Amino acid sequence: MKITVIGSLTSSLYNFRGQLLEGFKDANLEVNALASGASNDDIKAVEALGAVYINYPVSRSGLSPAQDFRTFVVLRNIFKKQQPDVILAYTVKPIIWGAFAARTVPSCRFYALVTGLGFAFQKGNWKKNLLMKLVIFLYKTALKRVDKVIFQNPDNKQVFIDLGIVPEHKTAVVNGSGVDISHFKVKPLPSTPTFLLIARLLGDKGIHEYIAAANKVKQLYPEAVFQLVGPEDPSPDGISLHELSQLNSDKAVDYFGATNDVRPYIECCNIFVLPSYHEGLPRTVLEAMATGRPILTTDVPGCRETVINGQNGWLVEKANVEQLAEKMIWFIENPQEWQRMAEASRAIVEDKFDVHKVNKKLMNIMELN
Repeated sequence: MKITVIGSLTSSLYNFRGQLLEGFKDANLEVNALASGASNDDIKAVEALGAVYINYPVSRSGLSPAQDFRTFVVLRNIFKKQQPDVILAYTVKPIIWGAFAARTVPSCRFYALVTGLGFAFQKGNWKKNLLMKLVIFLYKTALKRVDKVIFQNPDNKQVFIDLGIVPEHKTAVVNGSGVDISHFKVKPLPSTPTFLLIARLLGDKGIHEYIAAANKVKQLYPEAVFQLVGPEDPSPDGISLHELSQLNSDKAVDYFGATNDVRPYIECCNIFVLPSYHEGLPRTVLEAMATGRPILTTDVPGCRETVINGQNGWLVEKANVEQLAEKMIWFIENPQEWQRMAEASRAIVEDKFDVHKVNKKLMNIMELN
C-alpha cells in the first residue's frame, strides 16, 4: 500500500512529520514524501525516516497563477506515475493543488491536514479580503471529494463548517502535530527572569507586541532578559531584518536568528511567550511545555488549547501590549510560581500532546491502523 505525504517546506517533513513518516513505514506502507527545494541534507533526513523524497515546485506565499498551475501539473504527473492509495497533504497550497491533482487517481483516498488558517483568513484591507475570498473558493472547490479534513483545533474546524467549505461529517480534530517528549526533556529553570519567543518573523506572530511589551517591562525591571529566535519569512506579513532592527531600536530584545535546534534556547528561558494572532496548534509552545516551562500566550484559536489559565501559564488578549506586559511583570514578581506552572505544562503535554498519541489518532482517522 502506497501513501504520499505532501508538504511545502522540506524541513517540515522531518521536523514536524518525522515520527508520522516513521509510523507509516512501521505500518508497512510504502511512503513518498513531497516538498520543494530540498538540500542534500534535507533529502538524507527524509530518507532516514524510511520515505522516498520527491521534489515538486510550490511557491508558499506567491500569488502567480502560472506558478500554481505548474504545481498542479507536476503533482498530477507524480500521482499518475506513483498511483498512491492514500494522500495526506498539509498547508494551503499542497492541500488545494494536491486535492485537484489527486482526482487523476480515482481510487485514492485524500486527507487534508489543516495546520492553521494562516494569513489568508485574516480580514483587513480590500486586498486581504479579496485574498480570503479566493482562498475560501479554492478550498471549497478542491475539498469537495476529499475523504476527511483534519484540524488541529476545534475553532478552525468550525470556521470551515460555517463558511460552507466542508460538511461536519467530513471533519476531525487532532491535538496539533504533537511533540516528542523523549527529545524535549524537563530542564531546571534558570534564576534570572528570561522570556523567549520562537517564531518566524511575521507580524501575526505578535513580534511587534512582544518588542513593545519588552520595552515597557525593561523600564521597571532592567535585569529581565527578552530573547527572539526565528528566521525571516517571504510572506506578505513578513518582517525584514531591517524592520526588526527598527522595531527593536532600544535593544530590549536579543535576536539570535534561525536555528536547527531550539532546545538550548528553551532551556535558557523561564517563560515561553507566543503573542500570536492565530495558530493551528503551536509546536514551539508544546516543545517549551515539554521542557517544563510556563507559557504566556494569546487567547486565540490554537494557542488557547495549550494553557489552563493560572495553572501552567496565562492567556492574554490578542494584540494587547498592556496585558502582555502586565503578565510579564507578574512572572517577574512571582518567581515562586514558576516551578508549579512548569510541572503543570509538562503534565499537560504528557496527557494530551505526546506525538505518539497524536499520530495514533491521526492514523485511526485515516483508517491505517
